Amino acid sequence: MKLFKAFLIVFTWLLSNSLLAQNTKVYSRDKEQIYPEYIQVDRNILVENYFQFMDSLVTVYDSITSYTLTEHLLVRNNPWIIDTLQNTDYYRMKARDSFVYNQKKMIVIPKGNRIRLPDSHSADSLNNVFNHTQIDINIPEFKLRIFHDAVKMYEFPIRVGRNEKKFLEMSGREEDLRTKTGTGSIVGYNKDPRYANPANNHDYTVTRRDDKKITLVPQIPFIETELNGIRYGQMIHPTTNPETLGKAYSNGCIGTKEADAWVIYYYAPVNAKVTIRYDLRVLNENGDIVILKDIYGYQ
Repeated sequence: MKLFKAFLIVFTWLLSNSLLAQNTKVYSRDKEQIYPEYIQVDRNILVENYFQFMDSLVTVYDSITSYTLTEHLLVRNNPWIIDTLQNTDYYRMKARDSFVYNQKKMIVIPKGNRIRLPDSHSADSLNNVFNHTQIDINIPEFKLRIFHDAVKMYEFPIRVGRNEKKFLEMSGREEDLRTKTGTGSIVGYNKDPRYANPANNHDYTVTRRDDKKITLVPQIPFIETELNGIRYGQMIHPTTNPETLGKAYSNGCIGTKEADAWVIYYYAPVNAKVTIRYDLRVLNENGDIVILKDIYGYQ
């Protein structure tokens, strides 16, 4: 039986074509086992096959680790991956005098890089962080914050839904485009999202950037939320036009910068808590109360 398991592990490594590694002794779920501490990448990984590659690693190593391995655990244990993904942002590349027409062809994990596999202590620590992470969105403030307990980890500018009602072909009825409030959680992702105009339900594969240049749409996960037990189809996703951030501009979804969307994705696994609120009284950096504009006319 032990020989069969060893053969199965080696065969799966070879099949994945990505697992030349340095070995170290750890504990598997049922007995002491040898498996790589590092995974050495033997080819360039592009955005377009990044998720398939990560899924293959999770499939291979989840069978031999002492904990349940996930993509979020693997990436959070290697924060440089998030940094690299953030740098596929069109506007970051533009600031470096580089025009990117097709983000999917960008290299996100270069050949020769090593990915560290979490040990059981690191996995437990990260899972504890996930369990105490909350996404907080204040609509009239146009801000999304990520908290670990009461400690703010990140703050990002966003755009929110417009203050109007409109017939959307995608849903087949008139919709209130204002972003919905409530408490709930992250319930899923779309890692290769369909880009469509909700008004006419037409797909589009290219986008006009703020600098008026045309590019293909990027591949960045859309994050699905559930509020008060209801799935409104209200996603957290990147916008290719950051000039719209700080505005009531969308069809109800929460829009972010491309770079910020990667951080939110990896800091908000499924079941992470989400609060979307409409608070006009907020504190500024000096601790003074500020009254925000009532963009939806609620008060």
